[in-house]
Amino acid sequence: MLTLFVSAFATLFLVIDPPGCAPIYAGLTASATPRQAFTMAARACLIATGILVVFALFGEDLLGAMHIELDSFRIAGGIMLFMIALDMVFEKRTERREERAEKVRTAQPHVEDVSVFPMAMPMLAGPGSIASVMLLTARAHGTSETLVILAALGLVMLLSFIALIAARPLIRMLGSQVEAVITRLLGVLLAALAAQFVIDGIRAQF
Repeated sequence: MLTLFVSAFATLFLVIDPPGCAPIYAGLTASATPRQAFTMAARACLIATGILVVFALFGEDLLGAMHIELDSFRIAGGIMLFMIALDMVFEKRTERREERAEKVRTAQPHVEDVSVFPMAMPMLAGPGSIASVMLLTARAHGTSETLVILAALGLVMLLSFIALIAARPLIRMLGSQVEAVITRLLGVLLAALAAQFVIDGIRAQF
């Protein structure tokens, strides 16, 4: 169980990327009071957790209703995660997040609540994290393993909440160069995990 928890935690942490979301959240809430920023961070993490739990528990049934085989989803999800990993290695993901945040600031300069969009979706509960949690629960055997995966998800979302509320001090502590190195290292690890998802899907299919 410990191995499963560590594996699920590592996968979800790499995909959701709390340290990567923190500077974007800091920029979006620059004009908010500490209380407002705290409330929005809590709301964003709760909404994102709810979305991911729904897909974790009912995603396989949704695939069945659409006549999509689980192995096909494993392969497609692995490819999606690999693309995210490439973006992390070459820092494209951070650039796109900053562009989305800038569009929100430009289009709605006086709107303070960013908890639903863009924080809950697509930054925390995006396509990559939804695919990851579905793949992990699909590989689980029994209720106990599913609960372990949900516990890993809960820990990642708790760390995401901590990263969001500590965004400004975190940015000052890490610095842009250290953050870039960590992001690229995590991207390489995520690429390996994504490749394993694809291998599992192909092996099961053929």
